[in-house]
Amino acid sequence: MPSDDPNLLVGIETSDDAAVYRLTDETAMISTVDFITPPVDDPYWFGLIAAANSISDIYSMGGKPVVALNVVMFPSKKLDMGILREIMRGGHDKVVEAGACLVGGHTVQDDEPKYGLCVNGIVHPKRIKTNAGARPGDTLILTKPLGTGVLFNAVRSGKMTYDTLEKEILPLVAELNKAAMETALRFDLHACTDVTGFGLAGHVLELAKGSGVRVVINYSSLPFYPGALEMYRKGETTGSNAGNREITREVLRIRTSLSKAEEELLFDPQTSGGLLLSVPESRSDDTIAALLSEGVAAASKVGVVENGSPGVVVA
Repeated sequence: MPSDDPNLLVGIETSDDAAVYRLTDETAMISTVDFITPPVDDPYWFGLIAAANSISDIYSMGGKPVVALNVVMFPSKKLDMGILREIMRGGHDKVVEAGACLVGGHTVQDDEPKYGLCVNGIVHPKRIKTNAGARPGDTLILTKPLGTGVLFNAVRSGKMTYDTLEKEILPLVAELNKAAMETALRFDLHACTDVTGFGLAGHVLELAKGSGVRVVINYSSLPFYPGALEMYRKGETTGSNAGNREITREVLRIRTSLSKAEEELLFDPQTSGGLLLSVPESRSDDTIAALLSEGVAAASKVGVVENGSPGVVVA
């Protein structure tokens, strides 16, 4: 049930990335929690990626992370505790990189490792960014490539080497969305969400519904991780693709010629994905240039916002 507390500024109504609660006229608290199963076998990388993934929800609301708590499920009777220490070391290092404090957490016994964070951040109540502010005429900018879901599975099935993943993919997956958001806030940012488990199509749809607009995605402009399309062509997939496709089935229209493998990339679930930024078209070039200058190397214009019934068109 939606809350009627007037200080709850962002709740569950628009499927936003985090809740926002006003504490004073100058400060609102952003609250989120997220945890994942291991995308890779290396425990330190697991910790880095899971923490970056959790913290991203604070950035996507325009906020600054302040305090984080570990959320841990671990099979201590089957795996060495040294593995857990490495997972948590990765999480700690990423929280420190974000400028926040890691102040404890909770651990339970489970059959499979799971790790993430409960994160609280702060934002000025009048400067909150949500997925409900996109306006017709806006340009959409994506700050990380797509394709992590299929690549992680491809390593597990032996279609891609872990060495390739570690060298070419993981550093960007584990990258914080801090620079991207801090840069975007220098411009007239209308709306934002991060692209994670529902894939690009699912999260674009949330933005379209939240903002009451139609979004047109230019497929040829989408950035993809090296090898992602090749893996779909080889028959690799994820357990989330079918569900993500179904979520968008009634309101997604693909009006360009795409192969089945190319279509699948629209539904590929992202782990620690990039931000999807909605900015005025007149500021989009300056925003891209600033993002690139701040090291957000994959920043790309990927679509436009139009008047129309909420939905997604791929052109």
